[in-house]
Amino acid sequence: MELNKKMEEAINRQINAEMWSSHLYLAMSVHFAYNSFDGFAHWMRKQAEEEMEHAYAMIDYLSRRGGRPVIMPICEVPNEYGTALEIMESVLKHECAVSESIISLVDLAEELHDLPSREFFMGFVKEQVEEEQSVNDVIAKLKLYGDSHAILVDHHVGKR
Repeated sequence: MELNKKMEEAINRQINAEMWSSHLYLAMSVHFAYNSFDGFAHWMRKQAEEEMEHAYAMIDYLSRRGGRPVIMPICEVPNEYGTALEIMESVLKHECAVSESIISLVDLAEELHDLPSREFFMGFVKEQVEEEQSVNDVIAKLKLYGDSHAILVDHHVGKR
């Protein structure tokens, strides 16, 4: 089954988005480390690594399907952030946007009757549910303890 050009282009855009997400989480990791929140820094570094793994998986999938992966420029990410709660709330918002983007790839695959791509991206849909829940859990803990006790949550998330 030949890969449709629309799907190839959409996957390449998603690869770029995953790489941008990796840079975003790396910048957040650096921010946390600079502010002595080693647990959050570790958690964000793991997130950054996962996003690159997603990009690699998509590159490999595209190649296996006969598509041409294109590595595009990555837009600059912010380097200044607020409190741990504000950062995690922005992470949740970002993860929700990523979920929407992945779902749009599933929708496109259905529209193009591309069952292999649909199945491939359904795995990412399931992972996004877990990602959003994980971030929601951290947000709930930060709200419970408050900003002045964020170090307690920092210790918790550092166990990841």
